[in-house]
Amino acid sequence: MRKIVSGILGMVASVALVTGAAAADKEIAVIVKTTNSNFWQNVNKGASSAVAKAEGYDITFQGPESDTAIAEQVNLVQNAINRNVAGIVLAPSDTEALVPVVKSANENGIPVVIIDSLLSESAESYYQAFLATDNRKAGELVAQMMIDKVGKTGKVAVMSFVAGVGSEIGRVGGFIEYIKANSDIEIVGPFYSQSQMALALNQTTDVLSANGDLKGIYGASEPTAIGMARAIVQSGKAGKLVAIGFDGNKDLQDFVRDGTLDAIAVQSSFQMGQLGVNAVIDVAEGKTVEKFINTGLVMVTKENIDSAEAQNVLY
Repeated sequence: MRKIVSGILGMVASVALVTGAAAADKEIAVIVKTTNSNFWQNVNKGASSAVAKAEGYDITFQGPESDTAIAEQVNLVQNAINRNVAGIVLAPSDTEALVPVVKSANENGIPVVIIDSLLSESAESYYQAFLATDNRKAGELVAQMMIDKVGKTGKVAVMSFVAGVGSEIGRVGGFIEYIKANSDIEIVGPFYSQSQMALALNQTTDVLSANGDLKGIYGASEPTAIGMARAIVQSGKAGKLVAIGFDGNKDLQDFVRDGTLDAIAVQSSFQMGQLGVNAVIDVAEGKTVEKFINTGLVMVTKENIDSAEAQNVLY
């Protein structure tokens, strides 16, 4: 009898261990535009920081090789749904293509939080929160600085990344619309680098060569801004025109410090990951979250780059 009871207790203990292991492994799938970027790796750091403080959860961090590999990102989301994850934090590479899988996640009872780039309005009921820099406001802030530095006439080039992505629509659209509404500046471009640094470098080299009277230039994403800045240096134009980039990795910080870039508009990618995971866990646990959570922006210049405000968002 003792052996039977002991065996039963042993089985109960085994079941408890298995149940405990499962409870400690509720997966939050963090799916970004690409893993080949310091910006998105900083999102991963923020997400990891959040989940470390959330008992019973773990994260997986995935993304395509490139943020133009939209079908691959769709498949990553579908695979997460198939795994019946506890929640999804998604930075969509396309405003429309990700809508069906986000809808599918919703229909399967999986909460979804969107970060960085907004989906189309048709998806609004399928996700629970959107966390991002206000990209349109960010574009306007860059435009204000550009006008302050170059004046209200002349040519300014726009080096963009992937046409139609939510963050690009706001970030570049906000810039161009503000310039047109508040100055007589002629816009050259935009040119789309497909978020490829080498392509941005070549495009910028061509733009600088074809527009010797260019007064300013705006690089609207991390790889685009790096390629743009390298082209400015190689063309001997550093310090001879106003150049503003976007995002804040080490390369861009160095370009601000040496004067190649007048400023970089820096999002808090760490907060996108951290607050995104916090939000999706809250939803999974039945709590209410704000529909839009602004993760902020800092205009970093040579004058403030070592300030606490700047250092908190640089990576």
